[in-house]
Amino acid sequence: MEAAKKIFTRAHIIWFLLLNFGLVLLAAGIHFFKSPNNFAMGGTSGISIIAATLLPHMDVGTFMFIINGVLIVLGLVFLGRAVIGATLYSSVALSFYVWVLERAVPMARPFTDDTFLELCYAVILPAAGSAIIFNIGASSGGTDIIAMILSKYTSLEIGKALLVSDFCIALFAGGLYGVRTGLYCVLGLLAKAFVVDGVIEGINVRKKVTIVSRQPDKINEFIMGTLHRGATVYTAHGAFSGRDEQVITTVLNRREAVSLRNYIRRTDPGAFITIVNSSETIGKGFRAI
Repeated sequence: MEAAKKIFTRAHIIWFLLLNFGLVLLAAGIHFFKSPNNFAMGGTSGISIIAATLLPHMDVGTFMFIINGVLIVLGLVFLGRAVIGATLYSSVALSFYVWVLERAVPMARPFTDDTFLELCYAVILPAAGSAIIFNIGASSGGTDIIAMILSKYTSLEIGKALLVSDFCIALFAGGLYGVRTGLYCVLGLLAKAFVVDGVIEGINVRKKVTIVSRQPDKINEFIMGTLHRGATVYTAHGAFSGRDEQVITTVLNRREAVSLRNYIRRTDPGAFITIVNSSETIGKGFRAI
């Protein structure tokens, strides 16, 4: 019973739900936009799209099961159980979600005739899913395993190894589907990297607020009592005024920063406030170290 409580904690449940939400977004991007347009933009999905074209009696989801199974075996052999265990669930679950979508909502052709619009969604949905998965410290599996093997046995870094493997798949797609589709695949591959970084930064962004006020006690009380956040208070000497002033520094989310600004506007209209974005905040009340 105690072991079950340790496993099914609130944090673990949220982690599991976020992982699956990210995988569902990946599966939706693959099924609704990548497969109908032959956007083989790397990954096991790209290999599976190519394989399903060459062997049309099998669908993309089935090929993903097969390819991910092979990669998991290779990972166990070359990387070990400890490394590959974390990606095992993601690989199987992603293949399953694609397989289910293919049967629940078959896609005989693209939604629209606008290839660039289709590409945008083929990039945004999987990129958002990948960002959520990476942000919780998980992996979607697939060619990540190839990248880790290449990184272990060659001088390539994991990021570069992943880019090389995905780029080779996109080039093969260009040879199979034509130069136009190949160029779209390469464009999508490059765009995905920027979108993933942007989404991760957007998820983690916090507001570092610095306040110079003559009402520091009231502002501190609001920060700690209403917003339930901590703050650092120190004394600074104003070069222009020649007075010692209390300076308060705190880190908040967007909603809390707006609430604090509105409170200060009512309490001390003469206060001086600077608000800057923090791309990542680690510690109590935010992300764990």
